[in-house]
Amino acid sequence: MRTLEIIPVPVSSQEKAKEFYQKLGFDVVVEQPMGNGQTWLQMGYPGQAACLSLISWWPYKEVAMAPGTLRGIIIQTDDIEKDVAELQKKGIEMGMVTLKGIDDGKIANTPWGRFIHFSDPDGNGLSLHQP
Repeated sequence: MRTLEIIPVPVSSQEKAKEFYQKLGFDVVVEQPMGNGQTWLQMGYPGQAACLSLISWWPYKEVAMAPGTLRGIIIQTDDIEKDVAELQKKGIEMGMVTLKGIDDGKIANTPWGRFIHFSDPDGNGLSLHQP
């Protein structure tokens, strides 16, 4: 084993999700019909090996992946304030629903870095992290 390759992200609309992730700077790596009206849609940052696959289908009944159930995608940034301001200009709201309620959408300072949390259109949880 040598690298992380693809992380499936369950979404209700691949097109809507694609637009959102493009606002985050992701590029389309692969967008290919799979038959049965399904599309394989893979997105990633330029020059990075790991990608997200935006899936509106999931063939395995034993492992449920409903849209909005993924948490914990962390995107590294060198300037969290700048990136937050740019994302907000693009209409992306900071803050997300957590087990403890709705977080305040503010940058958190922790011993392991600075974080801010937000969600994609389906509620999948993402964070910006400045080490």
